[in-house]
Amino acid sequence: MRLTSTALLFLLLLISCNSLAIKPQLLGRHTVQTYPHHTSVSYKTFYFDQQIDHFGFLENGTFKQRYLLNDQHWHKEGGPILFYTGNEGDITWFCNNTGFMWDVAERLGAMLVFAEHRYYGESMPFGDESYSNAKYLNFLTSEQALADFAVLIKALKTTLPGAQKSSVIAIGGSYGGMLAAWLRMKYPSAVVGALAASAPIWQFIVPCGEFYKVVTHDFTISGTNCSSNIRRSWAAIDRVSATGDGLQWLSQEFGLCSSLKTPDEVYGFKAWLQETWVNLAMVDYPYEANFLQPLPAWPVKVVCKSLNFDTGVSDKQLLNGISQAIKVYYNYTGDAVCLNTSQTATGNLGLLGWYYQSCTEMVMPMCTDGIIDMFEPQSWNFQAFSDECYNQFGVRPREDWAEIVYGGRNISAHSNIIFSNGNLDPWMSGGVTTSLSESLVAIMIDGGAHHLDLRYNNKLDPESVIKTRELEVRYFKEWLKQAATTQ
Repeated sequence: MRLTSTALLFLLLLISCNSLAIKPQLLGRHTVQTYPHHTSVSYKTFYFDQQIDHFGFLENGTFKQRYLLNDQHWHKEGGPILFYTGNEGDITWFCNNTGFMWDVAERLGAMLVFAEHRYYGESMPFGDESYSNAKYLNFLTSEQALADFAVLIKALKTTLPGAQKSSVIAIGGSYGGMLAAWLRMKYPSAVVGALAASAPIWQFIVPCGEFYKVVTHDFTISGTNCSSNIRRSWAAIDRVSATGDGLQWLSQEFGLCSSLKTPDEVYGFKAWLQETWVNLAMVDYPYEANFLQPLPAWPVKVVCKSLNFDTGVSDKQLLNGISQAIKVYYNYTGDAVCLNTSQTATGNLGLLGWYYQSCTEMVMPMCTDGIIDMFEPQSWNFQAFSDECYNQFGVRPREDWAEIVYGGRNISAHSNIIFSNGNLDPWMSGGVTTSLSESLVAIMIDGGAHHLDLRYNNKLDPESVIKTRELEVRYFKEWLKQAATTQ
């Protein structure tokens, strides 16, 4: 079935939000996992018996929630706990990509805990059947996940010797950052504060075009004619692909593993390109990195070097530039024999669980108009998206539920939350970018892409993120001091 343009546009955004578990599988269980390229990353793996349903009393089953723990720097007898609120994926991946926590653990004398989100990684409430039907998927919600975290924190503080008086700080990025903020809001007795990095908690209520507007701005400032030539490329693809010879040329020019043959395949090809531009903006880091793909430093600037044409070039000249730009993302290492459009920019990470969550409560309207952004016009149509969700899962989304349950913009009654956002990150469009009070603090990172502050320290870090991390630690210490005086 071909997705409607509204549903496809939304699905692209779901893929872009760090989705990590398309086919839930129980992974090999290891007691200790280490990553030699970051020698400080070592942890023990534990499993906690967690309630399947925290809000009803008919389903009394439990499941094994996985969490990772490192206490090598922990000052026992009340030392703090930095608690990572797991995203939509395998927790080991987030553990290895959240270097900030490892970098500051010794300074704070902190224990590190990385808690896995239900229905991802190994934390499957119904085992291999967890994704088999809507009845089992019914317990995949952010509210249930937050309750998991709160229950786990209480259990850790109760059972770990020396942790009874330990203050807990929640930390997360992207969806995990949303959960960190919401954990502080919903369970303020569980955590003394939260760092919500690149957390689009207002993406549900901002104008639908804001996200792609930021993506476009990144390309506009990164090279002459860069965004305008990407905007022109969609019509060029349509014209070139109108003939059989054009389809063959397009397939060869991009080095596709499978040649384009039908209009639906061209449609999918353009969606693949669109997702790639989004992800390039998200991971526009100032140094070589492999967060989603192996990429050079400032990858958007590198991509734009292939797109600095004048407006008068031919369609094939323009698309030759687009193909060179795309290969920066998919073949920076030079190892790819061909490019597979069915394996998207985050194809190794997956999307099914997050797609379900977005089909229930995580409804983030997205649209493009081809004027303020560099993409083909695609309107937001809630009914069309709802129909796609019903066809896929047998459920329909509740359009306003996230705003109702988490308060929308009306969160001034809460306290001790840092909202950090990079001005290059498309998800800043739904983030808190202006401080709301002395204890609801917004930090903007100039030159920062998606949760740059949560990554490991790097000699190429801009001064903005160095200062941000120092400020975040300063707030941590203030929260811990406040908590100590009230115990």
